[in-house]
Amino acid sequence: MKPNRSTTTGRTTGAFQLSRPARRAWLVLHVAVSVAWLGLSLCLLVLGVSGATTDSAETGAAAYRAMKIFGDWMIIPISLLTLVSGVVLALGTSWGLARYRWVWTKFWLTLATAAASVFALRSGIDDAAAEVDRLRAGEPVPLFADLVAAPAVSTTAYLFMTAISVLKPWGLTARGRRWREAGRARGHVRRGPATGRDGGTPAPDRVTPSPGTPAPARGTPAPGRAGGPGRATPA
Repeated sequence: MKPNRSTTTGRTTGAFQLSRPARRAWLVLHVAVSVAWLGLSLCLLVLGVSGATTDSAETGAAAYRAMKIFGDWMIIPISLLTLVSGVVLALGTSWGLARYRWVWTKFWLTLATAAASVFALRSGIDDAAAEVDRLRAGEPVPLFADLVAAPAVSTTAYLFMTAISVLKPWGLTARGRRWREAGRARGHVRRGPATGRDGGTPAPDRVTPSPGTPAPARGTPAPGRAGGPGRATPA
């Protein structure tokens, strides 16, 4: 990462920006693990519903044992990689972590779902798998409703976070507005996700004429227009 310097004063603004190759690498990682987390949640939901609704004791026991395999091997690395890669991308780009409402909301949702998955969902899966291992052959499998509710809630949360990542709604936070006003007061030319309406779509930088550039004379047609100002003459 490299310091973010003002294009007008050359002074460091205090933030660190990821280089372009690093930003792309972190973005690919973040998208990959986020999609994997959503897929994992859907798999756990399907297995939980299967275990709760099947009439076969063997199928129910197999569903909960399969959930334990996913929980033991995938929940912790995928959830932590999603959280860490998202924070790195936020802090290493102009989006920031607390400048835009959608980024701030997504951070807290990711943190909450990661904590719930690691500390609550995994323990529930372990308890269910241990319970079915104690059953005798042909004995009915108990109903574990929490292993249906938890994946359903997490899947809904991941779909919501996917939507706000694409739509980027709600504009700037109070901290983001102060950051933008401070940048304007210093005369910085900001690169990144800034629009005049505080939206999420990046806008091109404003071009400021260099000192000494003569202004066009009054009455002179605008460049690229023939036949006087305001009308273009067809070729």
